[in-house]
Amino acid sequence: MTDEWTALAEWLHRQGLTLLPGALQPLSGGIANRNERIELATGPAVLRRPPPGVLAAGASDMAREWRVISALAPHFPIVPRGLAFCDDAVVLGTPFLILAYRAGVAIGGTLPAGADGGALLDTTLAQMVALHALDPAAIGLGALGKPEGFHARQLRGWTQRATAVWPDRLPPVAAALIAALERDVPADDPAPALLHMDLKPDNLLVDPATMQARAMIDWDMATRGPRGFDLAILLSYWIEPGDPLAVQALQAVPSLAPGAATRADVAARYKALGGADPGALVWPVALARLRLAVAWVQLYRKWQRGEMAGDRYAGFETLALAILDQALAAFSKGQT
Repeated sequence: MTDEWTALAEWLHRQGLTLLPGALQPLSGGIANRNERIELATGPAVLRRPPPGVLAAGASDMAREWRVISALAPHFPIVPRGLAFCDDAVVLGTPFLILAYRAGVAIGGTLPAGADGGALLDTTLAQMVALHALDPAAIGLGALGKPEGFHARQLRGWTQRATAVWPDRLPPVAAALIAALERDVPADDPAPALLHMDLKPDNLLVDPATMQARAMIDWDMATRGPRGFDLAILLSYWIEPGDPLAVQALQAVPSLAPGAATRADVAARYKALGGADPGALVWPVALARLRLAVAWVQLYRKWQRGEMAGDRYAGFETLALAILDQALAAFSKGQT
């Protein structure tokens, strides 16, 4: 057994859990946090932890995820149950979670053969609507995050992160987008909802035959805020065939599949499935694209430092600049 397996087994034993012999099995999906299947005496589980190397401020917050899933799981069955949380980086090098295993597939930019993209979209949006309908205070999350000044604080935070990944000088398109957003920050939502903050199809595990959801994962950024921002984040990934070719390389959701919904369709479907009015989306989508671009450059920098393996990250900075170009052009025209 590896030293890592031994350290994990000893720590789990102290928590009253028994790790059975065998290798850690990486689970597919995800471009940052690591998810690996393990076998406990009580059944399969998932070891979830941040990527190796230096983390950006606020990224991969396992303590936040533990707090959120511990509160949510009893009331929102789609959330896998948390089994254990370790905040001692000495054990495996980072804090980590142990979650109950849920079977299912995570669908990224390509639909599996025969899969129904419309059903997958409806599943994603229905789960988003259900999450937003929860009363945070009633389930113990009434103090999660700071919904007051949400948009301004998000813009300020992602501006700081942009400055961190481009320390010498912000790309002109990033500076122009930030300046445009600063001139027109929306007011607070009077009824903040629970937000997942990255709810796209690959953060759901679904039945590959029916597209029904079996689990909603990746809660390390969850907070309270305007429900429209969760929808805006999904729309920031939702590339259409008529979008610039440079951004079509994103391929994070299956929005380029034949017959896929448009961004306008996605927003309308959210409301049709019972979602409350998400409000105007042009500003939130532009901010969500800024966030997406900066996150991609954060991963690119980790790849440059040798902390992330694989060629998939090599074009992330180029793609990020294309996303910023799209964001500024759409925002200038009042479009999503």
